[in-house]
Amino acid sequence: MLIAGFDIGGTKCSVILADVKGEKIDFISRDEIPTEGNWKTIIDTLIEKISGSLHRFGLKQEDIKKAGISCGGPLDSKKGMIMSPPNLKGWDNVPICSYISEKLNVSASLMNDADACAVAEWKFGAGRGYENIIFLTFGTGLGAGLILNGRLYTGTNNMAGEVGHIRLSSEGPVGYGKRGSFEGFCSGGGIAQQAKTYFTEKLQMGLICPLCPDFETLKELTAKDIVLAADRGDEDAIEILDRTGRYFGLGLSVLIDILNPEIIIAGGVFMRGHKHIEKSMAEVLEKEALALSLKHCKIVPSELNEKIGDYGAISAALCGLRHRGVQADLRHNVRGI
Repeated sequence: MLIAGFDIGGTKCSVILADVKGEKIDFISRDEIPTEGNWKTIIDTLIEKISGSLHRFGLKQEDIKKAGISCGGPLDSKKGMIMSPPNLKGWDNVPICSYISEKLNVSASLMNDADACAVAEWKFGAGRGYENIIFLTFGTGLGAGLILNGRLYTGTNNMAGEVGHIRLSSEGPVGYGKRGSFEGFCSGGGIAQQAKTYFTEKLQMGLICPLCPDFETLKELTAKDIVLAADRGDEDAIEILDRTGRYFGLGLSVLIDILNPEIIIAGGVFMRGHKHIEKSMAEVLEKEALALSLKHCKIVPSELNEKIGDYGAISAALCGLRHRGVQADLRHNVRGI
């Protein structure tokens, strides 16, 4: 079955074509573009990329049987609407399912990216064999996908898992519209904010910073730069990620105490820089989390690695909600894929 998957992110968007046979996914093509311009321009460009891939591989549009969209919340999956996510400015009440469905002439399903990636890791990655899983995006923003007692849990109005909104401190970087939030401390955007504050103080004091020698460099600094610098042994970058780890541990302790998961899987920054985060994270967890719950919980980076978004978009098509008037039982569908 040929599926088109759309992975919508705050920094970049991608479109994937994949052939799904049972529990095996064969990826055919992947195209990525920056998240720049209005939503129609971005989606139209992604659909053009699909057309190019179909032509390149001798396929036709009618060969596509389903489309899946993975995107950060808030969303209304039943209506197929993207509803003003904090990392997608201007994406206000976007009828993305109906738009893609009309363009491709297939049913389209929308899932919160954390939910989609949780299902992907559960079925194809580090979550295989577990019944209680938390997946954390830890990318541009921070959201959680929850598999509880072997079922995807989405909440009353599809808003479960918005853990980035939890306030961890009265002060701190802004994430999800809230100062000192979990997302503010533990996301790509949050780490960049912390780094800019950190280096501004050092530069104003006249200190030498190899990673950020001047205020011009400061403007372009990203979380990726911090992780790569830490890998090279840069002490400033290591200190920034050590602080991130402390707040990550604090946020995880809340989730562990409340949800008692078997495994927490994190993508994004944690996937790429976990060796610089784990030590301080573990120290805080030992102090803050219930010992018996922590004892039974593993915390690991995404096994699907850089392809987690691709798997998530395809998983959204396989187990999502149909927006055209027929609501599928999402929990049942997830069990079956």
